Amino acid sequence: MNKKEYLLSLLYPRRCPVCHEIAAPRGSLVCPACEKKVSFVKEPTCLRCGKEIAAREIEYCYDCSRRERSFTQGFALAVYDETMRQSIRQFKNGGRLEYADWYAAALWERYQQPLRQLAADGLAPVPLHRSRLSRRGYNQAEVLARRLSRLSGIPVWPKALVRPRKTVAQKYLGARERSQNLEGAFAAGRQSVAGRTVLLVDDIYTTGGTAEACTRVLLRAGARQVAVINVCIGENDG
Repeated sequence: MNKKEYLLSLLYPRRCPVCHEIAAPRGSLVCPACEKKVSFVKEPTCLRCGKEIAAREIEYCYDCSRRERSFTQGFALAVYDETMRQSIRQFKNGGRLEYADWYAAALWERYQQPLRQLAADGLAPVPLHRSRLSRRGYNQAEVLARRLSRLSGIPVWPKALVRPRKTVAQKYLGARERSQNLEGAFAAGRQSVAGRTVLLVDDIYTTGGTAEACTRVLLRAGARQVAVINVCIGENDG
């Protein structure tokens, strides 16, 4: 920690993304004891989305074995359990943007080698509709993408995707309704992705509907391939 960061930590103490109290020791991204409460994704994982699976011989999770996937692979940090649900809620709706520092650092530490092998040309955050962006004040996926960019050197492409149609929050819908809800929700933006490898960035992956919808738009816009990276991922239903 440099002098400027130390002074800022005194004025604006960083909160732990797990217990939401001031992180100890001061300046830490997460309390060491709290980090042990996180259910990090363990091998074996689905070869397509990155969810935990029961055995390596299965290869794909229940969702990926039943649904077409256009993205090539997925990376995720932690299982979306109650601990991480509270963490993401504070990051997403509570203004705790500093939580993204730990999310990004943990993702990069875990997946640095395969991400280098992927050689993504840009990070494309899943966009918010302008009404939700105005209400929240920030796009949590873009905040995460910018933190990942600092560590990886991969540029952020915030205009690769746009969200012209407002949708109902996916968490309130069933599988079929989720698919219908996302029809026409995303479109290609001003950033050209033609011939490029794109890493799609979001906070949560559950059934993969949002990731698939965004991936199809990027591929139609000429992207060579799309992979996805998320802070949290749902459990395998199969």
